[in-house]
Order: sequence, then C-alpha cells, then structure tokens
Amino acid sequence: MVQEAKWILSLGSWFLLPMALVAQSEKPSFSHADSLRGSMNAEKQYDVLKYQISFTPDYENQTIRGSNTILYKSNVLVRGKDSEILNTDIIQIDLQEPLVIDSIVNVQTGERLEFKREGNAFHVNTRTPLAIKRHATESCLNCERSITVYYHGHPQVAKKAPWDGGFIFTKDTLGRPWMSVACEGTGASVWYPCKDDLSDEPDQGATLTITVADSLTAIGNGKLLKKTSPSKGLTSWTWGVVNPINNYNIIPYIGKYVNWRQTYYGMKGNLECSYWVLDYNLKKARTHFQEVDSMLNCFEYWFGPYPFYEDGYKLVESSYLGMEHQSNIAYGNRYKQGYRGRDLSGTGWGLKWDFIIVHESGHEWFGNNITNKDIADEWIHESFTNYSETLYTGFYFGKNAGDAYCQGTREAIENRFPIIQYYGVNQEPEGTDQYYKGGNMIHTIRQIIHNDEIFRRILRGLNQNFYHRTVTAEDIQQYINKTSGIDFTPVFNQYLRSTSIPTLEYRIEGGTLSYRWTDCNPGFNMPVRVDLNGEHWLKPVTEWKKEKFSTTLHPVLILDKNFYVNLRNAGGNP
Repeated sequence: MVQEAKWILSLGSWFLLPMALVAQSEKPSFSHADSLRGSMNAEKQYDVLKYQISFTPDYENQTIRGSNTILYKSNVLVRGKDSEILNTDIIQIDLQEPLVIDSIVNVQTGERLEFKREGNAFHVNTRTPLAIKRHATESCLNCERSITVYYHGHPQVAKKAPWDGGFIFTKDTLGRPWMSVACEGTGASVWYPCKDDLSDEPDQGATLTITVADSLTAIGNGKLLKKTSPSKGLTSWTWGVVNPINNYNIIPYIGKYVNWRQTYYGMKGNLECSYWVLDYNLKKARTHFQEVDSMLNCFEYWFGPYPFYEDGYKLVESSYLGMEHQSNIAYGNRYKQGYRGRDLSGTGWGLKWDFIIVHESGHEWFGNNITNKDIADEWIHESFTNYSETLYTGFYFGKNAGDAYCQGTREAIENRFPIIQYYGVNQEPEGTDQYYKGGNMIHTIRQIIHNDEIFRRILRGLNQNFYHRTVTAEDIQQYINKTSGIDFTPVFNQYLRSTSIPTLEYRIEGGTLSYRWTDCNPGFNMPVRVDLNGEHWLKPVTEWKKEKFSTTLHPVLILDKNFYVNLRNAGGNP
C-alpha cells in the first residue's frame, strides 16, 4: 500500500520529546469482533481453495448485489482412534455491515444452509463436519466442499481511498461513472463475503465476474476469460487468476477504459503487460508507462522473476493514488514523476521515477508473493517494498544516489509506536514507521552484511523459498539470519519492537577510543562502520569498550550515515 505523505518530526526535534511520548502506550482493549476477524478461531479451521465472485453494481443507488462460490477443504489434523468429531460443522464467513447475506447454499446438495450473524461475522452451519477421526469416515478427511453465498446492499463507501477502505462510486473528469474498491486493512469483506484472513489465500486462485452497462469496461485481476451479454444493455466481464491471491487484492475497476498490451521478455519468458487507462489519457499513458520495463528489469535482478507470469502484469488507472492489487495494480499518480510531483526523500532522486509504478509494483514480490499471516506483521509488505525504492534509485542512478534517497526518507520516521504491535486482532499497526523506518532497518542490515551479492541472494531467496506463501516475522528473520550467517535478532528486536533508536556514544582521550550503545534494548550488539582516520568497524555492546590507535594523527570519529543510528560525543577530546 502507498503511504500517506506527511512529515511529523525531524530527527533533530525527536530528541526534544520526553521518552513517555515515544514509548508504546498501554495495550488498547480489543473487542470480540476484533478477535473474530483477527484470530484463527475454531470456525476458521478450513482452507479456501478458490473464490468465484460475481457481482453487479448499481451506480445511481450506490448498491451492489452478487455471490461468491467458495471452494474449501478442512485443514484440521486428525488424531486418535475413536469416531469422535474433531471439529464442528460451523464455519465463519465475513461480510461487513451494512451489506447483508440473503442465502447460503451447499453447492453439492443444493440445500439452503442456516446461518447466524454476529456483527460482521456469519456463523454458517454447513451440516457437513469438517473432520471426523480416521477410522470413522477416512474418505471425508480433507474432502473439498463448496458453498455459494448470495448477498446485497449498500457497501461501506471509502471517504479517502486508499487510506480508508470501501467501495468507490465517483466520476471521471468528463462526468462519466467510475467505480472500484480499496480495502487493505479494512478487509475484502467490506464488499464481498469471504474468509477475511490474511493467512488464507485461495490456493487455486479466483475468478471475478463484473456485470455492468455495456457502455462501460470492467477490469479484474489476471486475464480476461470471457465476455457475455446476460441481457440487453449489460455486459459481464469474467477475469481470473490461477495463482494464490490476497483477499484484499481482488478488485474491480469500472469506467471508460481503453487498453493496449506489450510483452516484457523476462526471466521466465514472455510476460504480458496490459495497460488500462481512461480514454482521454491514452496518448500520455503510452509514453509514461514505458517506465514499467525498467522497473521489471531492476526488480527481477534484485528479487527474482516476477511472481505471476501466468496471470500477467497490469496497470489500471484509478481515481485514488494507488494500491498493489495483484496483477491489477491501481495507478493514480497523474502521470507525474515522484509522489504526485513530490520527492518524498527531499533529495531530488525521488523525482527521477514514478513513485506508484515503482512502489506498488514492488509489492508484487513483497506483499503479494510473500504475504504476512497477521496484519501486525505488515512491515513484511511495507518495509521491503519501501526499500525497493532505494534499490531502484541505486540501480539506475548509482549506489550513492540510492544511499542518499534512503537517508532522506528518515525525515518521515515518527518513532511513536513500535512497528510490530498486536497479534491476533483486526488492528493495523498505528503510525507509518513500517515504511521508512523499516526500509532504513533493511538498509542498515545491508551495510552489516557488507556484500551485495549475499544481500541480493537473500532477497531472491526470500521470494523463492516463500513463493506464493504466507509468513510470520519469525520466518523472515530466521531466513535472513541463516542465509547471511549473522544473527540479526537484536537488530530486528530493536527496530521492529522498540521506539528507541540506538545511539553510539563515544569519547576520545589521547590515543584511546571508548564507545558503547545506549538508548537501546539490553544485549544490543550491532556492529557499525565509522571513519576514524579511515574506514573502521566497531563492535559496540551496552558496556564501555576501549580501543587504542597507533597513529600520529588526531583521530576524529565520523559515523557512516547509511546506518540508522544516532551519534553522541560523551566527552573527552572533540
């Protein structure tokens, strides 16, 4: 997701704040509804295999009606020897108010199923237990089942997409209807019924059928499978992906679109790149979107092959700034360089490329290919994708340019809340530090590894080892530790789970340098590169350490700015 551009505190003014303001506040009280959405409870112990979504929007009345056929199977482990039922036949389906479910049908039997609403969660009696112990009905273990959920109503309307979630009913600049959805964080259940949990993506992909007036074009994820005319004046557009996909990435766009296609010759062969823009923007879009090839070239170098060759790559013009909808990226940067014509780093380098093309496409690797299981680990999406901006800048304008870009983004870091906050509840992390603070953490790790071939191997290895998978913070951290041969656990704990930025405190007395880490977690021991009459590596801990220098020159300590740490002279010689 794109971050909202805002400037809170410079690094200089951060020191003026009392520590009480930057420490994590007391844990808020979460409701039962938060737990229903955010935790993997007993009624969500099933594995979604495929979604088949069909819907029709009513632009004038701002309503939608549709259905979702959900193919699923049990993922409950069977233990024991008796025939006791391991799990109930109740499953949870999510659909957010004020939308309502009309009926739910067992596809195999045609039977209408009973369900009970609890806020935004529906408890559905499938009348077919998810799992029965082995000797009773072994043939039913993990067998596939389908239900179709029919629904309608007024969906929640987004007030400030993409930073709040909901359906979007608006007009293009010529006053013609334009519709879409943005729902990261808010959840896909804001517009269609589903198992609204990041940890479960439909393994066999999804189809999306959109029925609209035949004067409009409807675009979905993946490739166009068919167009039909269900009745006079209406056209149904069916799109499909064959790869697993995040729920919130399944998105329609409806408007007066025109299209062209190009082929990118990439690491896995020919990748179909398809571009959908409003008809009056066709000429400038054809020129501006040429940047996609350079983006793909850079990211395939650093991250490995584009993860969804079978589904293609699309940019679709949107009324809002942008979102990483898998194989269906929302583009609303007004055909400008930077972030709507601004450089978020303040260095000038951010005006050399289109922020939305680079950032949202970076999410195809981190966010869509590799997906966090719990929203508390949103940094896995945003920190690595934020760092893709630095990699892109360095790839085309030189390493010094990339370093400067990354350092410049520190002005946006808040340090008010830890990046990782609360697990098991439907609560996005507060603040925006998962972007630039997380990106600077990765940049710091890159410096410590001090070998870009190994660093590149880690980024590509993450995308290969966790290909089309959902992950935890621990998965990512352990992989980086193992592949680099360095235990970065103290670094992750410091930058992800604390608001304090480590300070390298030092003093120089004669030919002796004393140094230590302060403003950090106990046991923090990150090495750091400095200039002390030449490049020098220090290995501070939280206790004072001393080094002697056999030099006739008066030593001056200069911190390498690529490390996101502070520096403090504790006295002695200047």
